[in-house]
Amino acid sequence: MRRLVQITLLALSGLAVLHSCLFSDLYLRYVKEGMRPLLIASGVLLLALAVAEAWWGRKDQAAHDCSGGEHSGTPKVAWLLFLPALSLLFYAPPALGAFTASREAAKPVAQEDHFDPLPATSPLPMTLTDFTQRVQQDREQAIKGRTVQLTGFVTPAGDGWYLTRLMLSCCAADAQSVKVRVHGVQAPPADTWVTLTGTWHPSGTLGTKSAPAALDAHTVRRVTKPANGYTDALPLTAP
Repeated sequence: MRRLVQITLLALSGLAVLHSCLFSDLYLRYVKEGMRPLLIASGVLLLALAVAEAWWGRKDQAAHDCSGGEHSGTPKVAWLLFLPALSLLFYAPPALGAFTASREAAKPVAQEDHFDPLPATSPLPMTLTDFTQRVQQDREQAIKGRTVQLTGFVTPAGDGWYLTRLMLSCCAADAQSVKVRVHGVQAPPADTWVTLTGTWHPSGTLGTKSAPAALDAHTVRRVTKPANGYTDALPLTAP
């Protein structure tokens, strides 16, 4: 019985991993896109181990039966190991979102020594990271008065809300957020993906750390959540 549990658990785990990365995009909820080949290899390896265990286990079982050995049962706690595999197959945990972002400080943006001239496009599509860098580091204040277009999901924050993106270094466990405070429009429901147009919300000194990453929003439009939401890049990837 114990061997059957081992074989079943290996097979289910392999199928769950392959289901999440080979037949769907569920893996993007937990790891970066570049991890897909490793996940596929892991799923195939788990299935191969299950087949090998079943094949070679027959001889061991036959020898055990001939010797009249006792059959040991499977500890009840072992059945709990099936839950992670079954959850990936039938009910995958949701992606990280506003709940996670609201409980951590925004990630400090990298320091930029040089900024290229902004395109004349209006509204100007920008990532939340680029917008924050321009507001807090560009001493030329090129962002002043410019209408920008930002995309992210809604994170409630007390009497206001943030436009947020989550980024991964490796997996969901190390997710960090970048946030832009939104003024002027009512917050849609938490975790709603939206595209905003607006201008920088004046406060502090533009081009210095005293300037908050904040937006006076003029329009808000709901958009479909991208297949890979753990990025802060343009363009968005449609599901």
